[in-house]
Parts: sequence; C-alpha cells; structure tokens
Amino acid sequence: MKKLTILLLSGFLCLGAAACSDNAKTAADAPNSTQASPEAPKVDDVQKAQEDAQSETRRKQANADIKAREERNNALNQGSAENRSEDDIESQVRSKLEVNIPNGELVVKAEDNGAVTVSGTVVKQDQLAKIEPLAKQIKGVKSVDVKATVAAPKAQ
Repeated sequence: MKKLTILLLSGFLCLGAAACSDNAKTAADAPNSTQASPEAPKVDDVQKAQEDAQSETRRKQANADIKAREERNNALNQGSAENRSEDDIESQVRSKLEVNIPNGELVVKAEDNGAVTVSGTVVKQDQLAKIEPLAKQIKGVKSVDVKATVAAPKAQ
C-alpha cells in the first residue's frame, strides 16, 4: 500500500511539474517602476501577448476576477469605494489594461487617495487613449495620470 501511495504521489508531482513548465507572461513580467524610461516591446513578444490576452478565456478570467474583488469590497466596505487597498486597485487596473491593451508594457501605481499613474509604452495612439477610461472603470479610481508613450515594437 505504501509503494502504491508513493507511486501515485510521485506521478502526480511529475505531472504537475510538467504542466507548469511553460509559464504564461503576466503582470509580474511588466516593468516595476513608473520612473524608468520606456522601452518598446519586441515584435514576437507583442504577438504572443496579444494572442494570449485577447483570448475569450483570458477576458472572462480577468472580468470575473475584477467582479469578485468588487463584490468582496462591497461586502467589507458596504459598497463604498473608500478604504480600498492600493495594491488591490493597482492589480485590478493592471488586469483591465492587460486584457484591453495586450501588447502594451504598462506600469500601474495607485495612491491611497484614488489617484492612479500609468506609465510605459503602447504600440498605437488609440491604445493610449483607452488607458484613462479603462482605469476609471475600476471602483475607487478617482483620477488617472497617463505618462505612457506610443512606441513601435522592437524588431528582433
């Protein structure tokens, strides 16, 4: 019985390790400073990110995550946008921008007064114009300072 348990457990661990070997690009891969000079993304990176971020599954996941966080906020703050965590606002804005501007390299910084600063690069001017309205859709965001620029993707 012990050998069977060990065999099943090791098989499960091996399968789990193999399934996790191809990591998806996430917000953790984004630049972490609003002060750094923006650098345009590589063409291949843009295409991969766009395919991943524009998938219907990704959109549903991001919207479900944002909705769940807002419901949790409603339960804790009686529906108020006040007293929201800066990290929570940053994360929600970042998710909203990743889904709707997938080939941008944007950094989001929130302050406790509801002010959000977005910097980095996007590929097209219309994407730059989308940043402020998308960020303001998140409960608790009062103002958005867009410091992002338009930059063509890097060629390899």
